[in-house]
Amino acid sequence: MYERMRVVIAAMFYYLGITYLALRINERFDQRLLILNYHNADGGLEAHMRYLQRHYRIVHLEEALEELFIKRTQKSVASKRDRRRLLVLTFDDGYIDNYTEGFRLAQRYQVPITIFLIPGYVESGRYFWWLAASKLISLLKCEQVCFDGCTYHLSVPHERQALIDIIDGRARHATSIAEREQFLSDVQLALQLALPCRDLTPNDTDLPMTWEQIREMEASGLVSYGAHTVNHPILAYLSDPAEILHEVQASRQLLEENLGHSVRLFAYPVGKMQHIGEQGIEAVKAAGFTWAVTTLETLNTSESNPLLLGRMPGDTEVNWMVMAAELVGLLGIVSRIRKKYAKLFKK
Repeated sequence: MYERMRVVIAAMFYYLGITYLALRINERFDQRLLILNYHNADGGLEAHMRYLQRHYRIVHLEEALEELFIKRTQKSVASKRDRRRLLVLTFDDGYIDNYTEGFRLAQRYQVPITIFLIPGYVESGRYFWWLAASKLISLLKCEQVCFDGCTYHLSVPHERQALIDIIDGRARHATSIAEREQFLSDVQLALQLALPCRDLTPNDTDLPMTWEQIREMEASGLVSYGAHTVNHPILAYLSDPAEILHEVQASRQLLEENLGHSVRLFAYPVGKMQHIGEQGIEAVKAAGFTWAVTTLETLNTSESNPLLLGRMPGDTEVNWMVMAAELVGLLGIVSRIRKKYAKLFKK
């Protein structure tokens, strides 16, 4: 009910011109940089891109950050031509659908995008670890599973989810890459299943892109890249500072070797402060990155920490009119109404 109400209110804002007016006011008085964080190129991404391309000045992340931090005191040539608000589209992880669908849309709407890659997965073609639990349980054909001394009835939704949560939690909180990979290997052996890989299921959109696809997109001028560690651990959970440094430093080296140019951008896995840790920030500094993005939901100014830049979530399941209203701050009032009258939204 709440989501339907948000769409109705957002549509009212849009068709009455309130969203457009708020955007024009933001362009005049709010000079903060807005970075959106997507993952898969699915759902309503095309509707999002169509709206954003029409109403925002979209550039590559590196270009936007140079303008924010280096050229803020000077009006750039681009801003003289185009007074629309500056915005960046980023995609984390490098899913195959970033190539099959995201690249197609970038070409169609001439929208530049920045993708943060995990070179260990690009090279191996393995299934991303954070999707492993759901995928393995979806492949099971039996009615019940004994795991870690407990029995789970898969036809019971909360038991099925509990099994997924246990597997995911153990992988997520691993204190080393070796521990995580050994655990996932043991889970597959116990369940007598194997996770998909790119060589056997090349059309699975939850698998990573290839270097060939990555280079093809970059050659178009519409796609740029940053690093996202080698194997996507949660940096704050790793016990060895040397492994933290390796994950960050080697991700840059591998990207530069395969792309043939310097890489200055980094994205922290998961990306909240409790996932980054002080050693994660220090590793990014030591690796020589110029900028690093988080998933902290903030906008950026020239006073922002260049190694702790904020990004707003890009959710392709959200209606494009809701997204448009959220980006200009209009739906905050809806959230306040929801909290005040929470009981009305329970059904």
